[in-house]
Amino acid sequence: MRDATARRLSRLHAAVYRLTGGRIGRRLVRNDMLVLTTTGSRTGRPHTVPLLYLRDGDALVVIASWGGRPQHPQWYTNLVANPRATVQVDSRRWTVRARTATPDERAVWWPRVLATYKGYRLYESNTDRVIPVVFLEPER
Repeated sequence: MRDATARRLSRLHAAVYRLTGGRIGRRLVRNDMLVLTTTGSRTGRPHTVPLLYLRDGDALVVIASWGGRPQHPQWYTNLVANPRATVQVDSRRWTVRARTATPDERAVWWPRVLATYKGYRLYESNTDRVIPVVFLEPER
């Protein structure tokens, strides 16, 4: 899928999810979806993207795969520059602080990630970069 088309579909998915409180767009490929809003690292403007997620206690776990492209997705670059973000799960929204999994944490989580969505195996084979596992922890 071309990048421009993927961006349009992502924006549409996020908008429908937010407008319906997650009633539409909550699940994709049998996995739960959240909507993540980051602050642009260059523009300072909000950027919103729907993502598959897993849970780790109070934290949400997302994967910066970008379909196996050679560079990290912009949302991940934004979180590295400013780890404070907002998530929406269904109709609930809250502020989180993002952190990239340590190598040891990633080693534990990566098999879980692959079991959740098989596409991540293909994405991993399409890129030379290590695909980051990101924890979105509630801001306290």
